[in-house]
Amino acid sequence: MISGVLLDLAGVLYDGEVPIPGGAEAVVRLRDAGLPLRFVSNTTRSTKQAVLDQLARLGLSVRSDELFTPAQAAREWLSQHNRSPHLLIHPDLVADFGDPGDRAGKVVIVGDAGEAFTYSALNDAFRVLVEGAELLALAPNRTFKDADGKLSLDAGPFVTALEFASQKQALVLGKPSSAFFLSALASMNCPEAEAVMVGDDAETDVAGALRAGLASALLVRTGKYRAGDEDRFRPGPTVTVDDIAAAADWIIAARNG
Repeated sequence: MISGVLLDLAGVLYDGEVPIPGGAEAVVRLRDAGLPLRFVSNTTRSTKQAVLDQLARLGLSVRSDELFTPAQAAREWLSQHNRSPHLLIHPDLVADFGDPGDRAGKVVIVGDAGEAFTYSALNDAFRVLVEGAELLALAPNRTFKDADGKLSLDAGPFVTALEFASQKQALVLGKPSSAFFLSALASMNCPEAEAVMVGDDAETDVAGALRAGLASALLVRTGKYRAGDEDRFRPGPTVTVDDIAAAADWIIAARNG
């Protein structure tokens, strides 16, 4: 039985500002089939509102409560643990953190900072860690598909560098954190055993979802997918399909079957 669907964004529904063919229609078909949807993104270069605006421009109608981002999870963590952030993130994402006020302790938060990943910025973060701060990673992705169609370094390699230097283990807030997947499922009262994930990253989307207990995880051959990805990480995908349109076909057929 399938009672809910989690969808990745970049590489599944769009590449940059280009919609992936059949994406908007696939979302409509899943909704028409009576399936609640949540959109789970590891994007850390844009605010949540900017992502919603981008989806609207691409013809995708997504409510704010349907979109889950690592920055959102980080804000909740900071509030729950009474911590102030030392941000090593993209300048465009800073607005999502607002003014945390005066809190008891410090935590270093790392996202995909892009050109802001300078030696000085990394060293400043390292020194805050050495002074006792905790380390949080918005996402541990190794790579992403850049605007030129090639793979580029994502936040993961920089998180690993700070872990190595500070001898601290980062707490991951976005995918593949089980808590991230489960929070999205809880928002639509969907048990893990009745949920499906669709993504283009075999490691964070697919293996992460299956380790979190989701019944199925589909890998699409769009976005950052490269031939052989389905065999590179364990658990492997339930099935690998061409694109989001084919994923919707599989989900609807499985639900009706």
